[in-house]
Amino acid sequence: MNGLIDKLYHENTLSGGEFAALIKNRKQADAGALFAKAREVSKRRFGNGLYIRGLIEFSNYCGNDCHYCGIRRGNRHCERYRLSADDILQCCANGYALGFRTFVLQSGEDGAYSDGDLADIVVRIRKAYPDCAITLSIGEKSYEAYQRFFESGADRYLLRHETANAEHYAKLHPAGMSLANRKQCLYHLKQLGYQVGTGFMVGSPYQTAETLAEDLTFIKELDPQMVGIGPFLPHKDTRFAEEKAGSLELTLFLIGVLRLMLPNALIPATTAVGTVDARGREQAVLAGANVLMPNLSPVAVRKKYLLYDNKICTGEEAAECRDCLRRRMESIGYRLTVGRGDYSGE
Repeated sequence: MNGLIDKLYHENTLSGGEFAALIKNRKQADAGALFAKAREVSKRRFGNGLYIRGLIEFSNYCGNDCHYCGIRRGNRHCERYRLSADDILQCCANGYALGFRTFVLQSGEDGAYSDGDLADIVVRIRKAYPDCAITLSIGEKSYEAYQRFFESGADRYLLRHETANAEHYAKLHPAGMSLANRKQCLYHLKQLGYQVGTGFMVGSPYQTAETLAEDLTFIKELDPQMVGIGPFLPHKDTRFAEEKAGSLELTLFLIGVLRLMLPNALIPATTAVGTVDARGREQAVLAGANVLMPNLSPVAVRKKYLLYDNKICTGEEAAECRDCLRRRMESIGYRLTVGRGDYSGE
């Protein structure tokens, strides 16, 4: 496998068959070689700095009924909430005081907020914090809506494709949702000038090495500025409640692969890797990740935004989250970097 890792290091891509072979035949020694190269690439571009983003989970209502998701429409056990525009601005104020210069507004696909409402929130944040980046993660929207948000001041948009295989996508989502539309949304976002993020779950039901290879091929084709992946984690109120969690080992391996594929990309050490293993985020950074996303949401609502069971950091104040991550990253030789952390593509 070292030959494929070397090829990926030098050429930043493999064929679909080579990606699948790399995944199927990986061994611990291969992972060590991969991570060493991924760290080299990451440190060459970013040094030992890690970007931080302040996550604001402003609504757990969702019009979709995705089979794996704890806030899906059909989950009657989910205690719903919505934050007002003023609540969201207060979260930004708290984050700004702590040094955050990127705010990530995330929610389910909640129709109670009109496109105008969301655009107005973006305008208010942009006016209050002109030196900050605004990232949206609010699902599939029309081209016109994306354009409106962008013109209002949004800089980035996160929309995981979850799987690049249409048959696999249909097994994870209800009728009426399609991979074709998800991909079209991502291309619309790129056309409009957003810094775009996508990603997928590792170890989701029905996933294979071949579908993962399709994910990697699609990501290379899309050429996003951000890629977020994490292990699949089941939620008790979904049809996949009894499925086993995705592999941290494979997730870390794929982070290393993504770093070699996209040397300049922003790759988070996700909450999911920290949920599946107490030192998962540290391991993700050592595999090539360079972004952390502490939670700025009010503590009163954090336990309600559960896409999966046993999510970490649901009871900590924003300052606690930030300080905890700072200490953790310093323990492995990295430091949190204050700033917007824009993608440069250099």
